[in-house]
Amino acid sequence: MKELTKIEEILLLAIWKLKENAYGVKIRQHVSNVIKKEFTYGNLYSALNQLERKEYVYKRPGEITPNRRGRPKVIYTVSDLGFEALKASYEMNEAMWEGITKYALDNKQD
Repeated sequence: MKELTKIEEILLLAIWKLKENAYGVKIRQHVSNVIKKEFTYGNLYSALNQLERKEYVYKRPGEITPNRRGRPKVIYTVSDLGFEALKASYEMNEAMWEGITKYALDNKQD
């Protein structure tokens, strides 16, 4: 399994957290709030399409709302393969950060 990019990891976590609300606008809002900068729709859908091609997520139609002119929202869900990738990423990050505290990082200590 290939290592996740940071944005792939962030998107998979956002989709997992948002559950039934994991559609374009909500994913973008959540990610923009977390990374503290605007995340464009172009970047979002490019990354979501890449995650879908890798089979880390799948999409399905959601509810139809009047303001969408009869089109359903597209709901994203993390696949089993996506969860495996997240777990591997978590374990790698945990191993790399082992022994480093926030205090040490804030104070640039060894």
